[in-house]
Amino acid sequence: MHGPASSGWLLVALCAATGIYCLLRMRSSVEEQRRTAGGEALMGFGMAAMAVPAAVFTPPSWAWPVYAVVFGAAGLHALWAARSGARHLHHPLGAGAMVYMAVAMAVSPGPGQGHPHGSSGIPLLTGVLLLYFTGYVLVTGVRLVPVTAVAGNPAPGAGGASGWGDRPELARACRLSMGIAMVVMLLTM
Repeated sequence: MHGPASSGWLLVALCAATGIYCLLRMRSSVEEQRRTAGGEALMGFGMAAMAVPAAVFTPPSWAWPVYAVVFGAAGLHALWAARSGARHLHHPLGAGAMVYMAVAMAVSPGPGQGHPHGSSGIPLLTGVLLLYFTGYVLVTGVRLVPVTAVAGNPAPGAGGASGWGDRPELARACRLSMGIAMVVMLLTM
């Protein structure tokens, strides 16, 4: 992605840490959490790879189409899983945004070829995605506040048997982190 190297490395660290936590969440005893965590881990690691500053590492030209295919497949899988409820539509939208960014980077000229900052992609589509993910970040942040206020109280029916990977406030914080990272990545296009 384009932008300052220091913010790029912070984004890499945030996305990689989120991906690692999502991998740990895959050990949950709840099947839906395991499935969701797998997709979120892929998203976190993919975002970390895309956020590596271009001044440090410029991916080969074949990498962007590979990203598009991987996230296209992840988006189709997430869309199939979303047939059970509209609340799962965020995952195909996130994968679609990753496909869009990969395609935009694949068709944009490389560094030193007259590619000014912020000129990749279709401005209207980028704007729509920015609106969606900004709204998602705000809503997720609001939903996170009440949960952290009662974090010491176990969830109804939890009975204390769930592990730290099954805590809903940590999963929400993970999704919030990835939403913020998506906004940043879209802003730097």
